[in-house]
Amino acid sequence: MAFGIHRQELKEWKQQIDAGNIAFLTHYWVDERFPHCRTVTKAGCRDLEKLARWGAEYGLRKEWIDRREDGYSHFDLLGDRQKEILQKEGLYSHIERFNL
Repeated sequence: MAFGIHRQELKEWKQQIDAGNIAFLTHYWVDERFPHCRTVTKAGCRDLEKLARWGAEYGLRKEWIDRREDGYSHFDLLGDRQKEILQKEGLYSHIERFNL
């Protein structure tokens, strides 16, 4: 279950993906499979090869891409890896906003 984001943020994330960019969306999240995680960052791109190459830079395997028929395929970034990638991408506002 996702919460803590506004419709406009979701719209902007989708627009960035539609433009062929790697886009990031962080939100609060509850999933019983990951009880230690309270947030997730979705790193998405319409170009799956570009997304896979980007992910490989961070040790993410292309099999981990959540492939979506709607075109908004993404990696789910969780835990320590989430914060590490956000830092390397310079997305400190995500870290501060969600107290990561």
